[in-house]
Amino acid sequence: MTPLPPSGMTPLPPGATIGIVGGGQLGRMSALAAARLGYRCHILTPEADCPAALVSAAITLGDYEDRAALEAFAAAVDVITFEFENVSAAGLDLLASRKPVRPGAEILRVSQDRAAEKSFLNGIGIATAPWRAVNSLAELQQAADELGLPAILKTTRLGYDGKGQAALRSPGDLAPAFKRLAPKPLVLEGFVDFACEISVIVARGADGGIASFDPVENLHRDHILDLTLAPARIPTQTAAAATQIARHIAEGLGLVGLLAVEMFVTADNRVVVNEIAPRPHNSGHWTIDACGASQFELHIRAVAGLPLLPATRHSDAVMKNLVGPDEIALWPQILATPGLIPHHYGKTEARPGRKLGHVTRLFPRDALPGPFGIRDALGPLASE
Repeated sequence: MTPLPPSGMTPLPPGATIGIVGGGQLGRMSALAAARLGYRCHILTPEADCPAALVSAAITLGDYEDRAALEAFAAAVDVITFEFENVSAAGLDLLASRKPVRPGAEILRVSQDRAAEKSFLNGIGIATAPWRAVNSLAELQQAADELGLPAILKTTRLGYDGKGQAALRSPGDLAPAFKRLAPKPLVLEGFVDFACEISVIVARGADGGIASFDPVENLHRDHILDLTLAPARIPTQTAAAATQIARHIAEGLGLVGLLAVEMFVTADNRVVVNEIAPRPHNSGHWTIDACGASQFELHIRAVAGLPLLPATRHSDAVMKNLVGPDEIALWPQILATPGLIPHHYGKTEARPGRKLGHVTRLFPRDALPGPFGIRDALGPLASE
């Protein structure tokens, strides 16, 4: 794993430049947080009009494996981070030979590959769904016999928001799913009968200090995150166990930066890890408005070597994603609705299934309403 940087790492001074690999909305909100702390951000992206570039000081246009672009980018920044996993670990290796990269490429390699990720988690004692690596149809048939059906077949790489996976419910599903899913190899995951899905976001500094946000509950629609409820509606002991798991993973990785851990909670309140992401996460957007320091600020603080602040919330919150043209079309009504806190990502194309913004609604601590109250509190989005 990535070695722990020295605890006496000198913090970046105001005016320094943080390089962000990737130009999506996570980079955009990271750049906004960096600006508040006195930093400039420089984006490496293949897309000139990406969300992050619109709020950053500079941009290098180029592919994530384009050596010339990588060299120019590294020369222009003081430290480097990334905002999503589907970037080149080999490119990060080159960047790390020029400037500090936080988190490092080895951590990215673990999170990019579901088989490597699950092997790492199981190796440090973290429970996941039962799984098998699948390289051939024969291996898939054997894995299905061992794990049983239903099960989920997934690509090891490049999957997100439900892409790159197939539910297997009968033996007749195996061959078509194996043929369709790419790239290979794949993994087969046994079915987890979960009561809810949660996530925990932790920041870890170069000195090993950790700040962790409260576990939140995530509700999906069409495999895309729809609502995040903060805090999660789970027992206190379950929340504490989930937090400890996330902290243990961050320490096991030797992380410097931010880590999101997605988990299942079973009917008997066991916690099973689904995936990890070493960067800001969609389920942490509520922290911008409900916490003194957001996930994006803690990410920047860790990357820049600044002290971490407590990851405490001053309010309960509901975060609602704005997905696709139908929901972003409600933007005028959202802006006119008291209590809704709007965040627009500046994307130029409103495609179906694309995350185009989000809204947050705050409530007093320990006053999160029930399901119907939550929907009503979303105003024009109540019926969405």
